[in-house]
Amino acid sequence: MPITALPTQVSPPEFALSPALPHQIGGAEVWAFPVLPGDDDAPLLGPGADEAAQVLGVDLLAALESSRATGRTGEVTTIPVAAPPDLEGATDSLGTVLLVGVGEATATDLRRAGAALARATKDRSSVITSLPAIAPADGLGDLVVGAMLASFAFHWRSTGPKERPVARIVLAGVSDDGADEALARALALGGAGWRSRVLATVPSNLKTPAWLADQAVAVGAAAGLDVEVWDDARLEAEGFGGIRAVGGGSVNEPRLIRMDYTPRGATKRVPTVVLVGKGITFDSGGLDIKPSEGMLTMKRDMSGGGAVIATMAALADVDCPVRVVGLVPAAENSVSGSAMRPGDVITHYGGRTSEVNNTDAEGRLVLADAMAYAVSELDPAVLVDIATLTGAMKVSLGQWTGGYFANHEGLAKHVAAAAAASGENAWRMPLVADYEDKVNSDIADGDNAAGGAGAITAALFLQHFAGDVPWAHIDFASAAESPVDRHEWTAGPSGWGPRLLLSWLGSDDPLAGIA
Repeated sequence: MPITALPTQVSPPEFALSPALPHQIGGAEVWAFPVLPGDDDAPLLGPGADEAAQVLGVDLLAALESSRATGRTGEVTTIPVAAPPDLEGATDSLGTVLLVGVGEATATDLRRAGAALARATKDRSSVITSLPAIAPADGLGDLVVGAMLASFAFHWRSTGPKERPVARIVLAGVSDDGADEALARALALGGAGWRSRVLATVPSNLKTPAWLADQAVAVGAAAGLDVEVWDDARLEAEGFGGIRAVGGGSVNEPRLIRMDYTPRGATKRVPTVVLVGKGITFDSGGLDIKPSEGMLTMKRDMSGGGAVIATMAALADVDCPVRVVGLVPAAENSVSGSAMRPGDVITHYGGRTSEVNNTDAEGRLVLADAMAYAVSELDPAVLVDIATLTGAMKVSLGQWTGGYFANHEGLAKHVAAAAAASGENAWRMPLVADYEDKVNSDIADGDNAAGGAGAITAALFLQHFAGDVPWAHIDFASAAESPVDRHEWTAGPSGWGPRLLLSWLGSDDPLAGIA
């Protein structure tokens, strides 16, 4: 019997703001205070800690000294306590004080401190923390995003999840000046990362192209987006040869998903950005089949498509000022008698042809169709594709950094700034013109398996489908999987991408210097 639904999953923590300090609020299982590095290696306690120490009768500085705490980022000192019965607002639930290192309190430090707080309070009902009281004006959001994403969990156990995020985090010592807006934006960014991570983690016996399309329809309805889905018959009729070739070997037919966002009050003059996300819901490699260990993580080969779906759902929440169209070409790359073969020639949307010399270089074939459609039909001011495209990118950049290419300096600057602001690190790679001959074919317009400098030649292949549109290609195969829990990343599919895209598209002028 086919699986049709996920078991109920855990939810992110709820967040609340308060100008008061923890001892003035009470009623939580955990109080948490910031620790900063001090002079002569003597750490300093942040706001509310002295008052809490006095109320609880606990020497928190001595506890730091005995644990040799330094205030480095993410360091957590746990102190069991008992609330005095006369503490106003307290209940018997208070049992722990956490002292959390925040380092220099940079954006990265605050994300990591928030992540450490979330991990230290799993399975708790509530925590009140004054960590945001030492954050700069724009640091509240980083703290929230770190705490939210480090709380992520996914399960398919008959007995339910192994652990749950802390249910409620009260952000104490926060003034009203802009805090509500900062929290709302952080929840949008963190929520998009959470949704993208869920989509990437769902097993492929449920996550077919049709299922992914259904998720986009549901998400789009909730976010007020227009959503359109091409089935296989329509893809054939309209000439999407790349998507159909890749999906032709599977019993789960391919789809093309289109999601449209229009800002409130937009006129016809408002420009359009197109996002294209690779949606390979499982990648066996096709007839050029992967080794078994290479398939273990391939349920998340649609992570680019998941990032686009999650981004589209949050655009209104970050007040994106431009039109955005999200395209997700979704297919399952499988092995069967109808699978595409090495040596096949396929015709993409718009007529350009590709010789298939490696069926495991399938992602660029589906992206090419969607990009050609975007250039032909949508008049984009900017085109950005995002994909887990090449193992070569992981070789180039390692585990935690994505790579990007751009044919326009203004767009490249936007991607760099968004990567730095979001914490989704990305490094610019070169479009080496001298390698162009590697993507040529003797019998078709292009070769999908140029080899050599694999990440670069994949980008050069896709560049032909961008026309003269300002274009960026983001290849985050290097950052799509976290082998361990690390800061805001949880072990498994990372859900990388939405924070970067939303940081860019939610800026005051995402097309400054471009259009």
